[in-house]
Amino acid sequence: MPTPFIPPHGGYKDLLAYRKSLIVNDATVHFCKRFLDKRDRTVDQMDQAARSGKQNIVEGSMASGTSKEMEIKLMNVARASQEELLEDYRDFLRSHGLPLWDKDSREARFVRGLGAGAANRSNMTHETYETYRSYIETRDPEIVANLIICLIHQTNYLLDRLIRQLQQAFLKEGGIRERMTRVRLDSRRKGGGVL
Repeated sequence: MPTPFIPPHGGYKDLLAYRKSLIVNDATVHFCKRFLDKRDRTVDQMDQAARSGKQNIVEGSMASGTSKEMEIKLMNVARASQEELLEDYRDFLRSHGLPLWDKDSREARFVRGLGAGAANRSNMTHETYETYRSYIETRDPEIVANLIICLIHQTNYLLDRLIRQLQQAFLKEGGIRERMTRVRLDSRRKGGGVL
């Protein structure tokens, strides 16, 4: 059997960046329902940015088998959508006269600790929206917005790291054309015919 030139792909549910973006998406839906007027144009923009931040990871992961370029491009779109959403939350805090937590504040460290300790507390393999539900659905807008900002920063960190890994993998392995050529030449060397 010849070496396949389309590698396994589509494992987005195993990506930490995807898992975190799913939490950000769900948290944003609840934030908008609780604190924004549904007729406010910002609701649609925030929902779409949160959705795009998640969905582009899915699409990029699925496209990765045949296009590393498309995978990298879509992961960058996901990253850009997360940044857009981050700015919406900063705007919310600023326009409501609410403070933005410093990344090293006691509150921000607490949020990071929630995620880090989720697996230990609930016997889960990773954190989910449930890790943050009680805070997102009961606390005041200042706390919820800042909590989600912390989650977006974590998502962005994971996406930045993933994009760097994808770039390195592309430099090392190439794209589908290089893989196809290698497989074809290998098949010819072995005296094989059609794949």
